[in-house]
Amino acid sequence: MTNHIPFNRPFIIGNELQYIQQAIQTGKISGNGHFTQKSQQFFENQYQFKKTLLTTSCTDALEMSAILLDIQPEDEIIIPAYTFVSTANAFVLRGAKIVFADSLPNHPNIDPSQIEALISSKTKAIVVVHYAGIACDMDAIQAIADKYGLYIIEDAAQSIDSFYKGKPLGGIGNLATFSFHETKNIIAGEGGMLVVNDERFLKRAEIIWEKGTNRSAFFRGEVDKYGWMDVGSSFLPSEIVAAFLYAQIEELPQIQTKRKAIWQRYFDELQPLQQQGQLQLPYIPDFATNNGHLFYLICNNLSERTALIQHLRKNDIHAVFHYLSLHQSPFYASKHDGRKLPNCERFADCLVRLPLFFELTEEEQKRVVECVRSFFK
Repeated sequence: MTNHIPFNRPFIIGNELQYIQQAIQTGKISGNGHFTQKSQQFFENQYQFKKTLLTTSCTDALEMSAILLDIQPEDEIIIPAYTFVSTANAFVLRGAKIVFADSLPNHPNIDPSQIEALISSKTKAIVVVHYAGIACDMDAIQAIADKYGLYIIEDAAQSIDSFYKGKPLGGIGNLATFSFHETKNIIAGEGGMLVVNDERFLKRAEIIWEKGTNRSAFFRGEVDKYGWMDVGSSFLPSEIVAAFLYAQIEELPQIQTKRKAIWQRYFDELQPLQQQGQLQLPYIPDFATNNGHLFYLICNNLSERTALIQHLRKNDIHAVFHYLSLHQSPFYASKHDGRKLPNCERFADCLVRLPLFFELTEEEQKRVVECVRSFFK
């Protein structure tokens, strides 16, 4: 319908089609070609990441992280319960036990004050998820990891071009993962990236990425033949995906300016409803920046949230709720230790995401705001 406002709309902003054609004309559209290398170099130069590897998804990058950390059955991994299933699945695939942590009272991010009580002799890593591109309290989490000798993995799927005390998200933990799914700030349809900040994992990461072989070293002329060196899989994306992504990377400043402006308009226009106690708006701590990834509201209860989404859909506006609590999921509920995670459960019941995408017009956004206002009247 012409008046329909979707939750998300994929977009072309620059040289995507031209670069795809260039990739085809080179005669190589399998992975680790020209545009893969240009994309990786950009992230390493722009954010001083030690090493980056494009992947077919953030899910794959998380699975690579689990392999790199040599996760074994019965290892324990501390993960926020309010996250996408991939965050946990990557470690479950290696046989790990997931120990879920609650969210903060005022933000979906992991509550650092709860982490230490969850650590046992079997704990190997803490996975943090920077929800909505807003940084977790990394100093507090790093202090705990250092005290107990634990790895930190940053699930930075939503966090491109966002910072913690001036440090780029994805550049703090031992490993980090990003997403270029069509709902993210810069997109490739599907796509992701592993960031390796720990020098111990630099060489092995590339071998795992290349199906367990040292083929990349062979193509660089570092070895005279390549062979099967380790476990691995086909984690690299095609050059078609990398070409599309690189065109988006070139326009990152423009994309970020537009998304942050949309985010700020939502916040300013809906602030009166928060002041009246009708809803809660996103909270951004002083140590974090906002990258305009998503805009959410917190309703007062599940029935109100359900009614708001229905009200918006009746007006041809597609808003969505977000994660269901993983500790209550059909797959993992019986494996969870039974602790209540009230903050996570509240966000699962009450959070609504409003449409936010690069091509959202001011007129469309005004319609969304007016519809939210009319509901609360």
